[in-house]
Amino acid sequence: MAANDPALTALAQGWCALSLLHGRIEAHIERALQSGHGLSAREFSLLDVLSRQHDGTGGHLQMKQVADAVVLSQSATTRLVARLEDRGLLTRYICDTDRRGIYTDVTDAGRQLLAAARPTNDGALREALDEAAGNPELAPLVRAVEGVETVPARSAGTG
Repeated sequence: MAANDPALTALAQGWCALSLLHGRIEAHIERALQSGHGLSAREFSLLDVLSRQHDGTGGHLQMKQVADAVVLSQSATTRLVARLEDRGLLTRYICDTDRRGIYTDVTDAGRQLLAAARPTNDGALREALDEAAGNPELAPLVRAVEGVETVPARSAGTG
């Protein structure tokens, strides 16, 4: 069923178009990151989220916060962290104040790979949006994405 099928409600049509746009963007970014840097889009996203942590009290994200940020289950996030740790891109260690807590930090190698991959990610995103803008069904969504203003990041634990 195409997004412009008259049997779909307007809301369902919008959802189908959004899903189509997301899928196209993600596939385009995935190909670019894999071929250029040996990273999946999820791996890039995880490195990016973790690289934005700051030192000090409350600076490290809990695994649930990381999972929410990369839109994965906690178990899938843990497996992803383990794979990146095996590649030397992340390191994990026990929290000094709460022995149950495990922190994850990006290593120097991870930061270097992230820095090298960021232009690839951004370029692939731009290419995918430009391509989608030529589709009348997706063009309004592309304009909406391009019009989103960045909001300052909220500190962990605020909602």
